[in-house]
Amino acid sequence: MAADLILEVGTEEIPAGFLAPALQQLEQLARAGLAENRLGCGALRALGTPRRLVLVAEAVADSQPDAVEEKVGPSLQAAFDSDGNPTRAAQGFARSNGVEVADLLRVETEKGTYVAVKKQILGRPASGVLAELLPAWIARLHFRKTMRWGSGDVAFARPVHWILALYGGEVVPFAFAGIASGRTSRGHRFHAPEPFQVQDAADYLRKIEQARVVVDPAVRRKRIAAGVAEAARAVGGTALLDEDLLDTVTNLVELPVPVAGNFEEKYLELPRELLILTMKSHQKYFAVEDDQGRLLNHFVTVSNTAARDLAVVARGNERVLRARLSDARFFFDEDQKTSLEAHAEGLKKVVFQSKLGTSWEKVERFRSLAAQLAAALCPVSAASVDRIARLAKADLETLMVYEFPEIQGIVGREYAARAGEEPLVARGIEQHYWPTQAGGELPRDAESDCVSLADKLDTIVGCFGVGLIPTGTADPYALRRQTLGVLRILDEKGYRLGLGWLVDGALEQLGAKLTRPADAVKADVLAFFRGRLEGLLAQGGLAADLVQGVLDAGCDDVVDARARVQALAATRAAGELAPLAETFKRVANILKGQEPGAVRPELLGEAAEQNLWQTYQGVHGAMGAAASRGAYGEFLAEAGRLKAAVDGFFEAVMVMTEDSAVRDNRLALLATVARLFRGVAEFTRIAGAG
Repeated sequence: MAADLILEVGTEEIPAGFLAPALQQLEQLARAGLAENRLGCGALRALGTPRRLVLVAEAVADSQPDAVEEKVGPSLQAAFDSDGNPTRAAQGFARSNGVEVADLLRVETEKGTYVAVKKQILGRPASGVLAELLPAWIARLHFRKTMRWGSGDVAFARPVHWILALYGGEVVPFAFAGIASGRTSRGHRFHAPEPFQVQDAADYLRKIEQARVVVDPAVRRKRIAAGVAEAARAVGGTALLDEDLLDTVTNLVELPVPVAGNFEEKYLELPRELLILTMKSHQKYFAVEDDQGRLLNHFVTVSNTAARDLAVVARGNERVLRARLSDARFFFDEDQKTSLEAHAEGLKKVVFQSKLGTSWEKVERFRSLAAQLAAALCPVSAASVDRIARLAKADLETLMVYEFPEIQGIVGREYAARAGEEPLVARGIEQHYWPTQAGGELPRDAESDCVSLADKLDTIVGCFGVGLIPTGTADPYALRRQTLGVLRILDEKGYRLGLGWLVDGALEQLGAKLTRPADAVKADVLAFFRGRLEGLLAQGGLAADLVQGVLDAGCDDVVDARARVQALAATRAAGELAPLAETFKRVANILKGQEPGAVRPELLGEAAEQNLWQTYQGVHGAMGAAASRGAYGEFLAEAGRLKAAVDGFFEAVMVMTEDSAVRDNRLALLATVARLFRGVAEFTRIAGAG
């Protein structure tokens, strides 16, 4: 009869960033482990707090069903000789599986006939299986950092203090890290520290709530969001419910108790982002704003205890925040005593990368590249682009960014605005870093785009140029993110700038800094861009085979590449792509290894080849014009007319005739047709072709 399973691993406080991944792993391990071991179950979920990892599985089967296992051995030819006698391979296979050679079966596989054995496997009671599975699941949990404690050699996120494991009300016996499983749990560290006994999964969920622990992260998160919002309303504002901060605080507490606090109004003169960051990153506080979106001198913190006097909790947090804001105010005031130009000069002493020189040298490189981009994208704003590039990294030499590196760019924007720089320049200093994360906001002005592209290209090409190429596990300069940033700016802004031209511009500026041949660097960078572009297009729901087919035909122009994929996708949706691809794949296949010359119309003797030539003459101009405009829907519509002529050609004409002149002319005709499609897609990569 099925019964519920409850597992709780009690620990010292697990870091907030470790908790959610651990619970996800635990749930995945349990689902896979129960399925692999033929133990059916109902609902399964992983719960947890900083002090406990919990697994609840409902209606776990009480035993495994009996099963028949088939094990395939050597091929029939290898198992028996020509006279039908068993070989050593057959004898060894039978012996290793505890059967006689006469008991071997013959099974048909995709590779032919093989010998096999079938074994009856008797199901085991769930209690015995779980006693093996549970410690294995715990041991397989992976954390970014682990620790060992006492004299044991087990590594875990934090020391383990107790393990509760019950199936159907009975203890599942095992030990992990020297701790034997049992039926004892513990509640909140301060409000209910005494151990308590648990009868089963339902009893655990009742008693853990009574012990002042909100064990379900989803419930805890919802309570925190509601409580923080209510605390902010009580002081006349609205809480900024940052999603990342909500996740972090959810994984920091077992019993969330929101508490509002205040700070001096004078600190509201500091940049908004600095105030929010100081509260969020250092203190895990939620900022509060008014109905006009202006920050108020209030915050909301989430305590892990329900203190008798919450005012005392508020005052303690206010004291800590006051010290933080006082430091920030000092840095802010000190920075204002020096101009941004002077801060920028300080970059001459800052090493960007040992082989690529100082940050000043980097700025000078991407200033030049940004000027080339400005000439193409916004020539009337060339001076503004240069000013943005000149000051883009100046704030890296400020005390504020040294203390709060997360707001580089934002500090530069604020200082530039206070120094009287035009708004476009101030915005550009911040936005040249954009997008700062996957799916993040792009720069809003063409001027900022120029500097953003130039900065990112200098980093990408420079790192590749000195051998700092990302691996599967290491990308210290975030080249993947920066490459995606370049592609998204080009794609979403519609900039028709060739990737090859952009890379050449960066290579020219890097010059003698390169430690690898420029041609090799360019090839590697373009291949890297191609890989990221493939993923970017696929994320938008475009079919992988269409993306690959288009990129194989060329991806220098990102905007054009997307237009080609989208046109092919629309043609496929209309049911017209597969036959079109089939025809032009046939053309490509027959031309493999051939180098035909020009078509000689006088040698086109057959009606079908004359028709193909005439059809080509009638459509190639319109197809070329459509392609040049990026109107690939029109291009493919015209291609449909050409397809009929090609099909008729193949039906009526023998291409590889013995007459070499005629044969070469027919190949030349097909090659002329194929050239129309060469820049659109490699049709052999498209599913359904051939």
